[in-house]
Amino acid sequence: MSTIAVIGTLDSKGHEHAFVAELIRQRGHQALLIDLGTGDEPVIEPDITRFEVAAAAGVDLQPLLERHDRGECVVAMSQAIPFLLEKLASEGKIHGVISLGGGGGTALATAGMRTLPLGFPKLMVSTLASGNTAHYLGTKDIAMMPAIVDVAGLNRISRMVFSRAAAAICAMVETPIESTESKPIIVASMFGNTTECINHAKEVLENADYEVLVFHATGAGGKAMEDIIASGMVSGVLDVTTTEWADEYVGGTLGAGPTRLDAAALAGVPTVIAPGCLDMVNFGAKETVPEKFAERNFYIHNPQVTLMRTSAEESAELGKIIAEKANHYKVPITLMIPEKGISVISEKGQPFYDAAADEALFQAIHQHAKIPVISLPETINSRSFAIACAEQLLENIKLSNQ
Repeated sequence: MSTIAVIGTLDSKGHEHAFVAELIRQRGHQALLIDLGTGDEPVIEPDITRFEVAAAAGVDLQPLLERHDRGECVVAMSQAIPFLLEKLASEGKIHGVISLGGGGGTALATAGMRTLPLGFPKLMVSTLASGNTAHYLGTKDIAMMPAIVDVAGLNRISRMVFSRAAAAICAMVETPIESTESKPIIVASMFGNTTECINHAKEVLENADYEVLVFHATGAGGKAMEDIIASGMVSGVLDVTTTEWADEYVGGTLGAGPTRLDAAALAGVPTVIAPGCLDMVNFGAKETVPEKFAERNFYIHNPQVTLMRTSAEESAELGKIIAEKANHYKVPITLMIPEKGISVISEKGQPFYDAAADEALFQAIHQHAKIPVISLPETINSRSFAIACAEQLLENIKLSNQ
């Protein structure tokens, strides 16, 4: 029998959480009700009180409650619930977690869910599930279900949604995970414009008996890859799609933060880096592009995605950033440059072909890099360039193991 944590503010949403807990019990599982409320007394009796939640992080909740500062209390609980859930999960006392909430409840519950490992069942029923959920999910596999109506009582709509949610978390807990042969892991970054490169390289790496995990360089994808690298699970990094730095530096929508490229250096993981798709900055629909970029070169990828070509000045700065990041590695690392195109649309004759911008990028890399740089007269998606990257990574791993 599995135990599913049902977490939430049981002072205002207690009946809804109790409803879900009962459905979970009807399906043969145990439900552990955990109170995150800091207002009135809980309307149902929790299995773990708000005071016990706070105490898990060494917080004395009573003085905070007496100050009647709701913001201070919510912050304290959002900092405490990760400690409690991580402890319960690591001790095998819970096997899944579910919550229901609006803005405050979603922030509280997902703060705890984000501390749980990948693969651990976690489901958030939220009134915010239809908007931008990046700050709630982080880089974790939290499933979010739209609440449709507010989490404010039980009615014909909420009963239906909550019932499906209870069934979903039970199914997640019940579903066995197929175990696969344990192979060393290589992570790789990919964009639509570098897909062929990764496909060719992946073939070489898999033939060398590695499992290759591919991450889409969409900001969240880069952050997730960095997290996996930092976890210590990874034997090598094929980071040929560093495009997120273009968005980070210029101001696009898919930046991955200033620590992108840092994890492998800190974890000591052999790496190959290429300036894949540093020719493009991502925006939404054309009308969302900031006015200051009005005279730039654009490519409409689809109605929702507009790409902007990086200038020579921006490319030079990006080359410097990539090189200086690479210089911090203390393990074998190589920068690989495809001289004839860093994306499908930057090759000669394509919309983003800009010899001056590419030359500024490549010169900056050579000028600032203190680690090996290999330039090849190839496009990034050519089979020969992809194979060269894969073989260089295998060599770097070999050198690291000596």
